[in-house]
Amino acid sequence: MKKTVWIIIIAAVLIIGAWFWSSYNKLVTANESVDNQWAQVQTQYQRRFDLIPNLVNAVKGAMTQEQSVFDALAEARANYSGAQSVNDKAAAATQVESSLSRLLAIMENYPELKSIDAVQTLMAQLEGTENRISVERGRFNDEVRNFNVMIKRFPTNMIAGMYGFSAKTYFEVSAAAAAAPTVDLELNK
Repeated sequence: MKKTVWIIIIAAVLIIGAWFWSSYNKLVTANESVDNQWAQVQTQYQRRFDLIPNLVNAVKGAMTQEQSVFDALAEARANYSGAQSVNDKAAAATQVESSLSRLLAIMENYPELKSIDAVQTLMAQLEGTENRISVERGRFNDEVRNFNVMIKRFPTNMIAGMYGFSAKTYFEVSAAAAAAPTVDLELNK
């Protein structure tokens, strides 16, 4: 009888220990998945930032009066480079998107720019990059959702709390970025 009790106790301890170990490892894996997906988003941002100066240089000569757009893009890129947290990088990326959308809106009003091969090629690459960014952001938010759900579910939430796993922040675009830029190119003012 005593032997059976000890076997049951040892089995229960082993089962609880295995569950604890498994749950902790799942949390670590999910946390790393979120970090990895954010790295994928940053890779696409870097591709965008590498393309922007080429596009700006191709367009600059034909649009010298639009210096403020070029300055805003340069400032936005600098802000992204200096950002430390995911939230700061997301805010800086939104600033880049706003400046870039102003540039693209301006370019719509310059048909001669669209006929330049370099501009066409860069625009196509930039469109592809914007699509990749959108996909990677969606994947990032999916990973964040999965992680946040995992750390909130019982009983894993106890392990998450014990080891300091906390909810991750979703990537959200600011309300200002959702508004279309207004471009007034009336030259006879």
